[in-house]
Amino acid sequence: MAAFLRSRRERISPEQVGLPETGRRRTPGLRREEVAHLATVGVTWYTWLEQGRDIQVSAQVLQSVARALLLDPTERAHLFVLAGAEDPAPIVECATVTPAARMLLAQLEPMPAAVLNSRYDVLAYNRAYTWIAGDLDALPFEDRNLMWLAFTGSEFQRSLVDIEEARPAMVAKFRTAMADHGAEPAWKTLLNRLRKASPDFEEMWQQHEVAGLGNGLKRFLVPDVGLMRFEYTNLWLGPQPGPRLVAYTPLDEETRSKLEALAVRS
Repeated sequence: MAAFLRSRRERISPEQVGLPETGRRRTPGLRREEVAHLATVGVTWYTWLEQGRDIQVSAQVLQSVARALLLDPTERAHLFVLAGAEDPAPIVECATVTPAARMLLAQLEPMPAAVLNSRYDVLAYNRAYTWIAGDLDALPFEDRNLMWLAFTGSEFQRSLVDIEEARPAMVAKFRTAMADHGAEPAWKTLLNRLRKASPDFEEMWQQHEVAGLGNGLKRFLVPDVGLMRFEYTNLWLGPQPGPRLVAYTPLDEETRSKLEALAVRS
């Protein structure tokens, strides 16, 4: 914390933040009292913060310090991690889904398919995917996440027949993936939301199970259609672990016929 704040303070000239030049300075950049003034915090308190002392730091104060030091989004996220605080406005991961991947999603219809990242965010999907996962367009971006949907009474949770078996496996895979992302604000925010929203998730999280991703079978009970059986396959769009296209192929002729009927109705 101390080294990071000092390095960012020393790279900023008074002119950059609208302060007058007050003659020769012994060290480059802003003085601590100038940062405190810009962040509207006490000089002593900011000095303690830069010294890495064990003091209580609110998210609002950290946001003010980040603005005073002209931190970019990555630096801001790093500041919150160093302070051990939750960022109230974390960077939204915006993985690019290429036009080719979107074309592939469309071509797979009427088979459901979606692009997911290792955090289970649903980055893109075709129309058929909404038949088993629900109306994702109606959800805010931060709720378009299969972990969230599996533990918060969603249409996806209600339609997935083997939800009780699927959820522990999803938590184990999520924990495995988080080992490489534990300091990232978006991951920490999702984890905190899940732990607060679902006692079931909290209980499974405390078991510390881990598991790798793989292919398998899923059954969905779709309203007005009935039981549908699928084999799902992960198709990696880059190096593992990263975004992947998950395609659901019908396991039997009955499911295939139901997909074709849904396509006609839609």
